[in-house]
Amino acid sequence: MSEVFLSIHVLAAILAVGPVAVAASMFPAALKRGDTGTLRLLHRICRVYAWVGIAVPVFGFAVAGTMHVTGDAWVLVSIGLTAVAAAVLVLLVLPGQRAALAEPGAEPSGGAAAAVDIRLAARLGMVTGVFNLVWALVTVLMIIRPGSSTGA
Repeated sequence: MSEVFLSIHVLAAILAVGPVAVAASMFPAALKRGDTGTLRLLHRICRVYAWVGIAVPVFGFAVAGTMHVTGDAWVLVSIGLTAVAAAVLVLLVLPGQRAALAEPGAEPSGGAAAAVDIRLAARLGMVTGVFNLVWALVTVLMIIRPGSSTGA
């Protein structure tokens, strides 16, 4: 059964986290261009796939339970990092995108509104980079599994 849960876990990670990572990474550049249609689409992708992404930790817990590694350090660190990634997405990335869509500066313009867009785009780029880096760390931990005794 662990093979089934592991397959679903990996597929969920690829199909849910991947689109969020890509769409969130594209958002700051679209914001700088003032491409409102693209901004709305990218934000929707991030929102929808964030909900789909809940399957990743759910099946991760199922895999850890069937493999009896729930208390292993690498699993606990991965759980903590997953919580950090979720918090960055829910508390920083998605609200930042909503704020960008709500600002009049989301439309092509100049002057002070454009400066606000550039600062917001830079901040969104930074927090998206943190989100992606945390997921990269989780992925490395899932592959290397330091201290794992499963031999798999």
